[in-house]
Amino acid sequence: MEHTSGKSALPAAYFSSATSSFSDFLRAQAPELLPERRVSTGAGGLDAPHGTTIVAVKFAGGVLIAGDRRATSGNLIASRDMEKVHVTDEYSAVGIAGSAGLAIEMMRLYAVELAHYEKIEGVSLSLDGKTNKLAGLVKSNLEMAMAGLAVLPLFVGYDLDAEDAKHAGRIISYDATGGRYEESAGYHAIGSGSLFAKGSLKKLYDPDADVEAAIRTAVEALYDAADDDTATGGPDLVRRIFPTIVTVTAEQGAVAVPLEQTTAVAEAIVAARAERGR
Repeated sequence: MEHTSGKSALPAAYFSSATSSFSDFLRAQAPELLPERRVSTGAGGLDAPHGTTIVAVKFAGGVLIAGDRRATSGNLIASRDMEKVHVTDEYSAVGIAGSAGLAIEMMRLYAVELAHYEKIEGVSLSLDGKTNKLAGLVKSNLEMAMAGLAVLPLFVGYDLDAEDAKHAGRIISYDATGGRYEESAGYHAIGSGSLFAKGSLKKLYDPDADVEAAIRTAVEALYDAADDDTATGGPDLVRRIFPTIVTVTAEQGAVAVPLEQTTAVAEAIVAARAERGR
């Protein structure tokens, strides 16, 4: 867009390819739009909505990530249908736990960061590059985390450069300082219900399972977490609210599991447990 004088309406920096990092560009041109700048550190005493629980599971041919839908504010349910799992590019997805508002903004910025890099450089980041980018965003939120507004992501991706396809699906967790850790067990969980979810995954995980079996394992783990953690929401058959799941494979990339499939799995699990209970 141009003025009638012929000069650009935007500063020259907006047309420069000097940096392939969108967050660095934003930090220089409009720092007030960064997630860590949009909330005062004095907001730590607020009962801001928090989201939990996220699980990730490897399977034969890929990896998946799933999240419950509940967000809590203190002892209250702030939201019953929050979306905590997001596709971030063609071969990666992220689930978020912690301060809901900051987490959603961080994931949106992260997705733009990956798309911006690919447009500027002409190639997508390597999987390690993607996880390092996310580590930088988490670290930039450290001041907010120390004020009580922590954001912890769980990353899953398919490594197209992996020599062994069996190990191409990868799970990366983070701490509040931006430290990144690859989870080699084949599964992981974060959030307030993670202790119970991990216990479930430890018993149910099968590295040779197909995607359908892995989806059931993830939903079972979230159900077990909801059974013992009040901040985690289980399948809601009345309101028709079920976990959000994204699978990542070489053939299809990162795709959301259709609601109909998730619903069928959750209903089957509830029915099976009800039968055992009788």
